[in-house]
Amino acid sequence: MELNTIERDDIGAAAEDLVVPPAATRKVFVKTYGCQMNVYDSQRMTDALATDGYVATDAVGEADLVLLNTCHIREKAAEKVYSELGRIRELKAERAKAGREMLVGVAGCVAQAEGAEIIRRSPVVDLVIGPQTYHRLPAVLAKARSGEKIVETDYAVEDKFEHLPRPKRAELIRRGVTAFLTVQEGCDKFCTFCVVPYTRGSEVSRPVAQIVAEAERLADAGVREVTLLGQNVNAWHGRGEDCEEWGLGRLLFRLAEIPGLARLRYTTSHPRDMDNELIAAHRDLPTLMPYLHLPVQSGSDRILKAMNRRHMAKDYLTLIDRIRAARNDIALSGDFIVGFPGETEADFEATMQLVEDVNYASAFSFKYSPRPGTPGAEMNDQVPEAVKDERLQRLQALLLKQQQHFGASLVGRTIDTLIEKPGRQAGQKVGRSPWLQPVIVDEKAGEIGDIIQVRITKTGYNSLFAELA
Repeated sequence: MELNTIERDDIGAAAEDLVVPPAATRKVFVKTYGCQMNVYDSQRMTDALATDGYVATDAVGEADLVLLNTCHIREKAAEKVYSELGRIRELKAERAKAGREMLVGVAGCVAQAEGAEIIRRSPVVDLVIGPQTYHRLPAVLAKARSGEKIVETDYAVEDKFEHLPRPKRAELIRRGVTAFLTVQEGCDKFCTFCVVPYTRGSEVSRPVAQIVAEAERLADAGVREVTLLGQNVNAWHGRGEDCEEWGLGRLLFRLAEIPGLARLRYTTSHPRDMDNELIAAHRDLPTLMPYLHLPVQSGSDRILKAMNRRHMAKDYLTLIDRIRAARNDIALSGDFIVGFPGETEADFEATMQLVEDVNYASAFSFKYSPRPGTPGAEMNDQVPEAVKDERLQRLQALLLKQQQHFGASLVGRTIDTLIEKPGRQAGQKVGRSPWLQPVIVDEKAGEIGDIIQVRITKTGYNSLFAELA
C-alpha cells in the first residue's frame, strides 16, 4: 500500500545534523487518551516498536519517539492533543539544539479522522498513523527518519488482526495479572452522535483460534483476569473449533477452560446484541464477573430515536430485568449523554427516571459534543451549554448517590478479591473486586495474583477497604 507523503517542515536543526541513537538505545514515550481499546493499542505499538529496537520510557524528555494515542469521541479530547503537541514542539526544538533527534507521531482515532490535517495544523508532527496500521510502524518510522512527513491511515479490513505483534513472555509478566484482549473492532450501529464507525471502520470479529492462543499466552505469563475488548464486543461472532458459528457467550465458556484464567470480563456492549446465550453465560459461568457495562445513553424514546439507537427505553429495562434474573448479584454500569440536539426537560427527566429504575453501581455521563462528520453535528435545536451543564450536574449527583449506595451495601460482606499491585501507601496492596472497584488490603494479606477472601470494612470515594477474612 502506497504511503501518503507531505513536504517536511524542519524544526530546529536539519535532520542530517541530528544525533540519531543506535536502534538498541532508542526510547519511545506513548501517551494514551480515551478508552480501554486505546490502552490495548498503546501496548500493540510498543510491541511493534520493540522489533525496531525501541524500549518504552515514562519520561517524555528522554524519548527519541513520542506517540500520542488519541481519542476522538469528544471535542475536548481532541483539543487536548493539540495542546500537548504545542508543549512537545518546544521540547523537540530544545533537543534539536542539543543535536538529538525526536520524532513525533499522532496515532489513534484523531489520526484516522483528521489525517494530513494534523500535520498542517501542527508541523511538529512527523507521522500520523491510524489504529489499524500499527504493525507498519517500523517501516513508517524509517521513512520519517529520512525526512518525509507520513500519513498512514489506509488499511484493508482483513489486516485488522493478522499482524498483531506477539510480545515476549517476560514482557507479559511485567505488565501484571490483569490484561486486555481485543476480540472485535469497529461498529455498524451508526449512532448519530458517534465517530467510531468512521474512525474504526465496520464491525470485524477476531478469529477464535487467535483469541484462544493469546489468552493461553496471557495465562502462561501469570494473567488471572482478562477483559475482552471491542467497540461493540457483544456483536462478536466467529467460527469455533467445532466449525459452528459462535457468539460471545460461547467464546466466554471456551476461555473459561484455560488453566490459570480465573476471571473474565468484556466491554463495551450494545443492548441490541445482548442475546440469550450471553445472558446464560452470566447465569452459568462463575468465571464471568458479575459486572456489566451496558450503555443506554438516554431514557427518552424520542431522543433514542434521534440517536439511532434502534431500541426504546422499555426494551432496555426489560433486558436489565432478564439479566438480573439470570445473575442477581450483577452490578450495572452505563453511559449517558445529556443535551443531545432537541433534548427537552421532559426528555431529560425520562433519563433521570430510567437511572432511578435501573439503580447503577457506576456510570459515565457526558455533555453532548458535536463531532464533525456525524449526523448529530448537523441537527437543528442544539441545546445551550448552560442547560447541558445544569442537567449534567443533576444526573451526576444521582449517579454518584447510587454508586455510594452500592459501595455501602458491600460493607460487612465477604468477597473474593484479586490482588493486583502494590498500594500507593506503604504497607498496602490493591486488589480488584468482582464489581471492578479497587480494594485496599494489608500488604501481608497475599501475593500479587492471589485471589483471597476479604471482609469489606469501609468505603472510600472510589474504593473499598478490607481485612483478610
